[in-house]
Amino acid sequence: MSLKERITQDMKDAMRSGDKERLATIRMLQAAIKQREVDERITLDDVQVLAAIEKMVKQRKEAITQFEAGGRTDLAEKEAAEIKQLQAYLPQQLSPAELEALIVAAVAETGAANIKDMGKVMGLVKTRAAGRADMGAVSALIKAKLGGG
Repeated sequence: MSLKERITQDMKDAMRSGDKERLATIRMLQAAIKQREVDERITLDDVQVLAAIEKMVKQRKEAITQFEAGGRTDLAEKEAAEIKQLQAYLPQQLSPAELEALIVAAVAETGAANIKDMGKVMGLVKTRAAGRADMGAVSALIKAKLGGG
């Protein structure tokens, strides 16, 4: 079963169980997927659907920061609940040790010596950690490893 099929099935289950919050989040996710498919005139595969989910999670994390700064904890909690539901579709996140090992291997493989080589390392890590790590945190770790931060 593809990820899109799983999302559709979960939407049906949420409808049957009357879980309005989950249903709203899944419908929002499906709308984002459909919008991208229409805009780009393609059918998204699982990797592209994962990228869409990651983007939505990132947007919600940014929104939480804004809502908390504005004193709107009610809206921040709503966004956090959506993140939790969206993360159910993402693969298991890499542990810090696994991420460190991946970065070390990528640095060795690309022959990166300084911060100028960060793009090569980031590209390799991004493909290998697809959906399993926060790329912002990965970027900071790579910078530290290459002596740029």
